[in-house]
Amino acid sequence: MIPQSCSVDHVGPCNDAVGLQLLDWGTAVPMTAFLVTLLLSLVLPFAVRPLLVRLGIMDVPNERSSHERPVLRGLGLAVLIAMTAGGILAVALFAMRGWPGHSVWDVPVVVLGASLLAGLLGLAEDLHGISVPLRSLLLLLIAAGSATGLLLTAPTSELAFGGSEAAGWYPGLAFAQLPAWVLVLLGIYAVFFISSYINVANFMDGLNGISGFHGVIAGLTFAAAGGLSGMPWLAAAGLILAAGFGGFLPWNLSKRGAFLGDVGSYLRGGAVAVTRFAALVSGVPILATIGPMVIYFGDVGVTLFKRVRAGHKWDEPHKEHVYQLLQQEGRSHVAASGINAAFTAAASILGLVSFFVPPIWWLALLVGGLGLVVVYVRLPKARPVAE
Repeated sequence: MIPQSCSVDHVGPCNDAVGLQLLDWGTAVPMTAFLVTLLLSLVLPFAVRPLLVRLGIMDVPNERSSHERPVLRGLGLAVLIAMTAGGILAVALFAMRGWPGHSVWDVPVVVLGASLLAGLLGLAEDLHGISVPLRSLLLLLIAAGSATGLLLTAPTSELAFGGSEAAGWYPGLAFAQLPAWVLVLLGIYAVFFISSYINVANFMDGLNGISGFHGVIAGLTFAAAGGLSGMPWLAAAGLILAAGFGGFLPWNLSKRGAFLGDVGSYLRGGAVAVTRFAALVSGVPILATIGPMVIYFGDVGVTLFKRVRAGHKWDEPHKEHVYQLLQQEGRSHVAASGINAAFTAAASILGLVSFFVPPIWWLALLVGGLGLVVVYVRLPKARPVAE
């Protein structure tokens, strides 16, 4: 059942039949930002790559590496510039009053700022290296700032949250109606969630294609959620994310190859985690927001649990993640990354299904997502590749 009333000028889900698709102008702004970001992500490496060569930023194979020769890293700087430009354009267009494309702009400002800061932290790590305590502190500060910003800019309209004025069923959660102490707990959760996922994304950046595929899938999932809920800002954030990492893929998969570096990994982790939390507090169904992240959390969580149980230090360099084992069995980088991407896409689709079914069915979707994780982590043993 589709809610019956709508306004383009809100953060939360649209309560109208038009909520199944963005308004014309609400579509034009995200698509414009998408095209600009994609174009910049494709062409900026021509300028950034020579700079990285002069700086000598190379990824030399080590205990965690799945490649066998030094490869240029840090090309995530081009993605960072492209996504920042696309984000600024979207915010500027949304913020302009007096035209049909005017819409919510403060939430994407927080998403853009947090993503930029996460990427810059990664860039500092690429260029100079940062001690673990300082890096952890800065990650927590970025997460705390973004969580606070998003909770302050979350919608307060009952209509936007499917409150008493809504004429129909709406599947999201009414965060704006929660008591202050619950919001404080939510903020604490967000700090650890966002900072943790940035690290998770960094751990999962070890094969050609895996980060690009993930960025595209996560971005398109958020864009679909924005379309289904009538939130142009979320559609724009998702399309910018997809365009940024989609434009990087040809460079990553070329014969010479190039890696994102920490600048790209931190950017991707920050953008995905902060966009997810922004969607959540704006009322998007929780399963739709977490879908793109389930497989990543499952891979890292299961791997660390196995290592700790075996008596290894959790932070020691290793090549025991599921995606790495898939590649070590004889699959190409693209094939192993493609398997990870396929499971991520499946989990994302399951999450989006929550838009169309009552909450009573969400448990079944959750079980399905966890089932995907179980199958994925067992793949290295379940389907070995012949030598």
